[in-house]
Amino acid sequence: MQFVIFATDRADHLNVRLEARDAHRAYLRDAAAHPDVSVIHGGPTLAADGETMNGTMLIVEAPALGAAEAFAAGDPYRQADLFSDVQIRPWSWVLGRPEEGG
Repeated sequence: MQFVIFATDRADHLNVRLEARDAHRAYLRDAAAHPDVSVIHGGPTLAADGETMNGTMLIVEAPALGAAEAFAAGDPYRQADLFSDVQIRPWSWVLGRPEEGG
């Protein structure tokens, strides 16, 4: 099952994001750290200026909501208390699926 993880950064916490960024990226790429969860897509959300990072959006494959929640809890960004809000929702990928030719 696929899930969207949408997290909003705390105000004035760009320094926290930048300090934890390498660890966050390493965590997302380390399949051994979360063997039952695969990251499909992800990246930072941006402020209206199109440049300032202000959150995170990930799409993950996980066997259940609890696994997606545990994955999100293990993210170095979450452990650094970067986020003011984290939402995790089941997601149904309808448009643009690779097996449908994009």
